[in-house]
Amino acid sequence: MGNPLDELQQRLTEFAAARSWQPFHTPKNLAAALSVEAGELLEIFQWLTPEQAAEVMTDPDSAHRVRDEVADVLAYLLQFCTAVGVDPAAALAAKIERNEVRFPVPGRLPVSGEDSRGDADSR
Repeated sequence: MGNPLDELQQRLTEFAAARSWQPFHTPKNLAAALSVEAGELLEIFQWLTPEQAAEVMTDPDSAHRVRDEVADVLAYLLQFCTAVGVDPAAALAAKIERNEVRFPVPGRLPVSGEDSRGDADSR
């Protein structure tokens, strides 16, 4: 293994298996749980001003809540990836590469066949 994400995915798989949770870890259920946990992360910031949100990690209780919700979001995302067979690191790397083409650095001329956003010419 060696990859930290792979190791975390394996630990999550073993954790769920030891509790016989696999029947409940369907793609639909995991996607729903991921959305719920992302909502719980958002809830921490819901009524904060931008200035308060930028300082949320300076309060120990708020920082603890943020870390817990980030962990929950990541756990469900990794379990979802396991369920559907997506390599999360490879998927992210590929997406970054597409975005580098789609959103070029300002002032860079598009590569031949791309429009100004980096999208392939559709003519």
